[in-house]
Amino acid sequence: MKVKNSRLDAIRLILSTQEIGSQEELLSELSKEGFTLTQATLSRDLHQLQVVKTVGLQGKYRYVLTRPHQYRHEGAEGEMRPIAPPQEISGYVSISFSGNMAVIHTKPGYASILAYHIDGYNFPEILGTIAGDDTVMMVLTEQTTKGAVLRALRTIIPNI
Repeated sequence: MKVKNSRLDAIRLILSTQEIGSQEELLSELSKEGFTLTQATLSRDLHQLQVVKTVGLQGKYRYVLTRPHQYRHEGAEGEMRPIAPPQEISGYVSISFSGNMAVIHTKPGYASILAYHIDGYNFPEILGTIAGDDTVMMVLTEQTTKGAVLRALRTIIPNI
């Protein structure tokens, strides 16, 4: 199990620091780190880590980590909170509000990852999200304000 945990950590690090577009590329990078594994084992690892393939900043496909709880830090009161997704994952473009709903526009392919991170934080201002390819619809709690939602979202979208 120790080897598997080390391998999973290596995959997390590689995917968070490089644009990897195929399992062959990832196998090559893992080999450079001293890991020898089959494509089938890598597929199981990617499934366990809930890695998805999305469009990167240059328009090429790349693997990205989607589970916000893969990287955690301790908050001010000692509670564990997920760390924000890297900006290249959030793909934020704009936000609009109407009543108790908000719509976030993202770069193509980024909406589902961003929605997953928003849902992972369990913000009290946001009941839930629905994501398309480049749009996230959020249902807001009834008494929340636009300012409260923006403050909450700045946790994971610094440039909102």
